[in-house]
Amino acid sequence: MRQILFAGAIGLFLTLIGTPLLIKLLARKGYGQFIRDDGPRGHAGKKGTPTMGGISFILATLIAYALAKVITGEDPTYSGVLVLFLMTGMGLVGFLDDYIKIVKQRSLGLRAKAKMAGQLIVGIAFAVLSLQFADLRGNTPASERLSFITDFGWSIGPVLFVVWALFMILAMSNGVNLTDGLDGLATGASVMVFGAYTFIGLWQFQESCANAMTLTNPNACFEVRDPLDLAVVASALMGACFGFLWWNTSPAKIFMGDTGSLALGGALAGLAICSRTELLIAVLGGLFVMITMSVVIQVGSFKMTGKRVFRMAPLQHHFELKGWTEVLVVVRFWIIQGMCVIVGLGIFYAGWASEK
Repeated sequence: MRQILFAGAIGLFLTLIGTPLLIKLLARKGYGQFIRDDGPRGHAGKKGTPTMGGISFILATLIAYALAKVITGEDPTYSGVLVLFLMTGMGLVGFLDDYIKIVKQRSLGLRAKAKMAGQLIVGIAFAVLSLQFADLRGNTPASERLSFITDFGWSIGPVLFVVWALFMILAMSNGVNLTDGLDGLATGASVMVFGAYTFIGLWQFQESCANAMTLTNPNACFEVRDPLDLAVVASALMGACFGFLWWNTSPAKIFMGDTGSLALGGALAGLAICSRTELLIAVLGGLFVMITMSVVIQVGSFKMTGKRVFRMAPLQHHFELKGWTEVLVVVRFWIIQGMCVIVGLGIFYAGWASEK
C-alpha cells in the first residue's frame, strides 16, 4: 500500500513542478503545435502551443516508480517493468512523430509505414517478453488465454497471443491518440482508467491465489503474477497525469502530442494484458472505444455511400461543430468516461463476488 501512495504522490508532484519547466524549454526552442486547416475554426488560436508534453508524465512515471521502490525497499517486478517499457517505447515512437511535425512544420509526422513499424517492434517485444519470466506458481506477466475478469477458455498459443496483444496495443494507442483533440480530454479520461487499475491491482493482490487465505476457494482468487506492482505503476501514471492535467486543461499551456497519447494507450493495454482484464478495458476505457468507433463509422459510411454520419470525426469535433463549447464537450465526455469506469469496476467486482 505504501508503494502505491508514494508512486502516486511523487508522480503528481513531479508533473506539477516539472511541466512548466518543460513548457518554457519547448517554447524557447519553438516546438509548437501545428494546427490542421480542416479542423474546427476555434482551434486556430492553439497554433504554437508547446507540444510533446507527454515527455513530462512519462519521465515522472518512471521516476515515481523507481523512487517508490527505493523508499519502500521493494524490488521491481517483471510485470511492472514490462508495462513501463511498453509505455516508454510507444512514447518514443510518438516523440519521433511529433519531432518531425515540428521540424518540417506539417500536420503529418512519421510516414504511416514507419510509424506502424515502430509500434509493431515495441508491441512484439512486449508481447514476447510478457510470456517469459514465470514465477514459482508458473504465472508469467501475460497469459496465452483470453481474459475478461480473469482468464477464460483455451490457450490460443504464443503466436495468436502476440497478434492479439498487438491488436490491443494498437487499438488503445490510436484510441487515446484520436481522443487527444481537446484540452484535457484524453488526460482526464486516462486519469480515471488508471485510478480503476490501481483499485483492480490492489484487489487482485488481496485476493491472490498465492495467498493461502483464498486457496480454500480457487474459483474466487486471481492468478496474476504481480498485481500489487501493477497497482503501483497505475498509481504513478494516475498521479503523473493528474499533475499534467493542471497545465493541459483549457486553455492548455501544453499538449501531450503523440508522445503522450501513444504512451498512455500503450500503458493501458499493458495493464489490461498483465492484469488479465483484456476485454474489460473496452468497458473501462469506453470513451476511447466510442471515439475510435466514430472514426470507423465515418470513414466506412463515406466510402460505401459517399455520405458522412457526423459533421466531423472524431466524435468530439462533431459536437464542437454543433455549437458546443470546448469545455462543455470535455466535461460531458469526462462524465461519460466516469460512468464507463463505474460500470467496469462494477462488472469486475460482480464477477469476483459471483464466484465467492
